[in-house]
Amino acid sequence: MKIVHGRADGAVTEARTATFTGTVWGDPVLPTTDGTTINSVTFTPGARTFWHHHERGQVLVVTAGTGWVCTHGETPEPLTVGDVVWVPPGERHWHGAGPGSIMTHLATSLGTTTWLDEVSEDEYGQAGR
Repeated sequence: MKIVHGRADGAVTEARTATFTGTVWGDPVLPTTDGTTINSVTFTPGARTFWHHHERGQVLVVTAGTGWVCTHGETPEPLTVGDVVWVPPGERHWHGAGPGSIMTHLATSLGTTTWLDEVSEDEYGQAGR
């Protein structure tokens, strides 16, 4: 058993930059433990991940705002508070905020994450069409 107590005094929210477009903030909820990582991630309007996939899948739980999730080759799907997304192992996808709202989600990533290319403005713009 491992107990991870809440936010440590003086902990600083991390700016996420290398694999994200726009302004994105993240707070670890569970540091990588047995190949599982949980983060609370907040996307500002229009911000999003790069394309990526997970070795053993990912679970997203939207806790604030609205946004989008998209599997490669498909139309982006809307997300709102309370939505839960299961992304199967190896599925290339992206997720992020809508153009007019922040979005915060808990992201549980199973196994390693493989980061790919940036989601283009055209690909992002397909959301809501």
